[in-house]
Amino acid sequence: MVADLNVLTYFHWADWLVFFAVLTLTAAAALYGAKRLKTKDKTSPRTPLDYLLMGRQLTLPLFVATLVATWYGGIFGVNEITFNYGIYNFVTQGLFWYAAYLLFAFFVAKRVVAFQALTLPDLTRQLFGPKAEKVAAWFTFFYMLPVAYVLSLGMFLHMVFGLTVTTGMILGMLSVGVFCAWGGFRSIVFSDVIQFTVMCLSVLMVALFSLHAFGGLGFLKANLPASHFSVTGGNSWANTLVWGFVALSALIDPSFYQRCFAAKNLDTVKKGVLISTAIWFLFDLCTTAGSLYARAVLPQAAPGQAYFFYSIQLLPPGLRGFFVAGILSIILSTLDSFLFIASNTLSFDLLRNRFRNVVRSNRISIFVVGALSILIALQLGGSFKEIWLVLGSYFSACLLVPILLGQAQPGRISEQLFIVSSLSSAFVMTLWRYLAPAIWQQHIAPFYIGVSVSLIILLCFRKGAHEYVSHITYR
Repeated sequence: MVADLNVLTYFHWADWLVFFAVLTLTAAAALYGAKRLKTKDKTSPRTPLDYLLMGRQLTLPLFVATLVATWYGGIFGVNEITFNYGIYNFVTQGLFWYAAYLLFAFFVAKRVVAFQALTLPDLTRQLFGPKAEKVAAWFTFFYMLPVAYVLSLGMFLHMVFGLTVTTGMILGMLSVGVFCAWGGFRSIVFSDVIQFTVMCLSVLMVALFSLHAFGGLGFLKANLPASHFSVTGGNSWANTLVWGFVALSALIDPSFYQRCFAAKNLDTVKKGVLISTAIWFLFDLCTTAGSLYARAVLPQAAPGQAYFFYSIQLLPPGLRGFFVAGILSIILSTLDSFLFIASNTLSFDLLRNRFRNVVRSNRISIFVVGALSILIALQLGGSFKEIWLVLGSYFSACLLVPILLGQAQPGRISEQLFIVSSLSSAFVMTLWRYLAPAIWQQHIAPFYIGVSVSLIILLCFRKGAHEYVSHITYR
């Protein structure tokens, strides 16, 4: 096998047939969702609830499909981490997150559903007030900008069709933006059903073919560095464990909350998260195994692209096209959700008092968010790992503690205290990142500093147990 190749020369006519069949089916599903969005009275405008949350009618199968599909758009980043650090990827991008998902299902879901909010910042408004909503909205907006995912799409189109990465990002973002703007959340959900199916079968297929072609664990141990089978992958324990805290962002993740707000009931949410966690576990096993085989067979390949090139050469005609469609599905299913949520945050949470028609302003916002994401991606430096770690650290450290405490004891944290704790956390993290000696940062990540500041402020200045009355009843 070769470390770099022209994908087009490897494609058989059967691959093109399968690839475009999957694309057509996905587009048809998105169009079906857009058609379902139409109201019975064609003269009435589409309501924000229907456009943003599918009228809160998300059933269990749809909930699982859209939730699972939304989580893996940075597939090249996951491959990069596995290529460089081995099973460290499964620990930091898998095990830590499963624990967070289970915490969400058993301890957070009931509280989230009780608020019947439209967005995470909207929930923050209910908990703390309108100024707190704006602060949470800005953190959410930057966290949900699909920078890594539009970059992944540009890389994909470059590897498959030979387009420049920039051209791929522009064309890809325009295509995704059109169906998001037209059909809203319904188009995303119904297209996710197809993408969920294709992406899961694709990674399973690569894992099984790899096992058959090269053997099991013995082959990997003979051809990989010993550190690839270490929990830390050669990283420090402090930098490994910080991913565990970043994973707690799932407890307040906007895409998680969007699905919960859209679900028919609490039972759908709980069962859906548990089923999704089991699927995520199997999916991560397959992607980690496939990336380990790619490192063993193509050690000179670019870390983020090795899995892709390895799989293209491993699979037979027809299945190659299915795999490539699966990779595209993985990227698109996250890109569209992040793009839609970021545009919701801009149009609904930050600007809704300036525009009468929320749906129309959301559609415009989709292309504004897309353009901003492309511009940031063009200036991007560092790896996917660093992008996720930085954005995830700020979002989690600044919002995790106040929002969870606010849900547990509504009224005990004032709006002013929420704002002070969030902004102070961000400010101190930034100081630590740019001013602290490098040796200190190796042992204490900025996240630890930020969340500590937030926690100390909230615990010291929250209202006493006798000073507040909770206004939320959990059923």
